[in-house]
Amino acid sequence: MYSPPPNDVDARRMTAAHAAAAAALGAIATGDPVWGWHGRTLGLRADHPVHGACWLRLLSAPAAKAGGKLWDGTELAGRLFTGVHKPSLHALHDATADGHAYRAELTEFIESPVLSPEPVLRGELELTDTWFKSIRTDLDTIATVATDRVGVRQQWIDRAVPTHTGVPAPRITEWTCSHGDFHTSNITTSGVILDWEGFGLAPRGWDQALMYAYSLLAPATAARIRAEFAHILGTEAGRTAQLVVAADLLQSASRGDHPKLIAPLRAVVASLTGQ
Repeated sequence: MYSPPPNDVDARRMTAAHAAAAAALGAIATGDPVWGWHGRTLGLRADHPVHGACWLRLLSAPAAKAGGKLWDGTELAGRLFTGVHKPSLHALHDATADGHAYRAELTEFIESPVLSPEPVLRGELELTDTWFKSIRTDLDTIATVATDRVGVRQQWIDRAVPTHTGVPAPRITEWTCSHGDFHTSNITTSGVILDWEGFGLAPRGWDQALMYAYSLLAPATAARIRAEFAHILGTEAGRTAQLVVAADLLQSASRGDHPKLIAPLRAVVASLTGQ
């Protein structure tokens, strides 16, 4: 969930590390803290003498586990997705202290707010045709990018789909680059896409299916999303992506996350499989 770390010690550690990173980058944090998934990241608005208004986001991991996909995703995305609406990356700062590694990312501050404060959309949205056109164009562009980063693995699909949906796992034949965490908490009202750390190869239609699944508690918006992405979600690959996404979110729900999505996700599975 989007919340502080589970204990005060980690919250204080992250806050101190964020302040140290701001000083190292010559920025002054001025905004309210925004915690990421289970307190794994901490972001604040900041002012910089050269770049002006910025967003300073700190990622933390045990020192022995630093690096890899989530660690360098924002840096790589800054080079690969130049034609997509996303914040510009200004600077990075790495540090290690008390057995933890930290990566701070100083990016362009986006004035427009995100569509929802958490991934699960809980209220209806009024989104324009122009907004959807921009998003469709960006997702099409993302899908054309060549990458060897893996966002979703066939081995995981083979385990998760039968376990959480009760149907055999599909064999994915169409893999494309995806944002990987595409939902209304990572998209602004102006169509800027945030949080690129998890991009990589996934079943074709993954991003569209994920946005649709996370919106199921707002049925009018979910129906609009489904219609706007019908050129993907209405295909065999798109239906497969919806099944795999449902397994992913049902797996998260089995661990206590977004329990209210369970019933609508099971309804999606039934509609896709006839069960």
